[in-house]
Amino acid sequence: MTYFYSHLFASEPSARAMFPPAMDTQRIRFYQALRRVVSVSDNDGQLAAYLEGLGRAHRKFGVQKEHFYPVGQALAATWQRYAPEAWTDAAAAAWEDLFSRAAQLMISAAERDAEQAPPWWLAEIVTHEARSADLAVLTLQPSQPLPHLPGQHVSIQTPRWPRLWRHYSIANAPREDGTLTIHVRAVPGGLVSGTLVHHVTVGDTLLLGAAAGSMTADLTSQRDILCLAGGTGLAPVKAIIEAVIRAPGTSRRREVVLYHGARHASGLYDQPDLQRLAASFPWLRVIPVVSEEAALDAIHGTIPGVAAVASWTNRDIYVSGPDEMIAQTVRELKVRGAPEELIRYDCPLF
Repeated sequence: MTYFYSHLFASEPSARAMFPPAMDTQRIRFYQALRRVVSVSDNDGQLAAYLEGLGRAHRKFGVQKEHFYPVGQALAATWQRYAPEAWTDAAAAAWEDLFSRAAQLMISAAERDAEQAPPWWLAEIVTHEARSADLAVLTLQPSQPLPHLPGQHVSIQTPRWPRLWRHYSIANAPREDGTLTIHVRAVPGGLVSGTLVHHVTVGDTLLLGAAAGSMTADLTSQRDILCLAGGTGLAPVKAIIEAVIRAPGTSRRREVVLYHGARHASGLYDQPDLQRLAASFPWLRVIPVVSEEAALDAIHGTIPGVAAVASWTNRDIYVSGPDEMIAQTVRELKVRGAPEELIRYDCPLF
């Protein structure tokens, strides 16, 4: 990936301005995106959905359709440099076809999106609440409506770190006033998360990218719901629960069971608000889970451990949290026979 970006910036110097000075995270994400494109290349529906989302997301970087040609050339050069024995005429032709399809899907999606939405939104911080030494809950007021579905995330850029975008899930269903709430934990070395927790205040402005993400509330279903959330993975699950509670015209109330996990009891940062939500909606059960200490009124264990015993039969299942937690939890659910089509979790875009 270092060779790829060096080749790209040498052939298209203007592209360098789209990226942050530190490229480590970007290189990893781009490689993961390439792997995903190749893995779903035989499934037209999945390929289109993923790449159209990427095309819309890349608008905030200032990507134009003329940038795709040098990217394709740099990728081909990287392949030839590091796997020359695999760069056969057949492989080259197949890659050119796949890249051409991918580029066109992204370009078309970006052009359609440009007809109805800006590439990014300005948003003012209207509340900033510290819930612990390393976690804050922020409410943002976009300067114009930012459409989103319950369970989606937005990318955020702070003035302190230009061109550095990070994803944060929206913790509420759409509101009449258009505000968005996010839960942010400052991670070690996290430039954006540390800024959002420790250095911004009410009245500051941020840049937001368009909402994205496929783990959204299915409000047409009549099945009960199981939510398995770790840490700030609570945010999108909370938005989904809010949407289910508000949903009109349902023939029955859907029981919602939420397990929220943390390492320590102090990590159960939203428990008072969740209890208020449960008090107003008797069909919601909130069960805290703590893994590294005994905690009052909490299960001792992990979210993947809960998945091994929780009742999932005929339920829509939402899983959210750190990537490894999601992977372990989904594996556990599948081992127990949970239908894959009922398990919902998200893979973030750039």
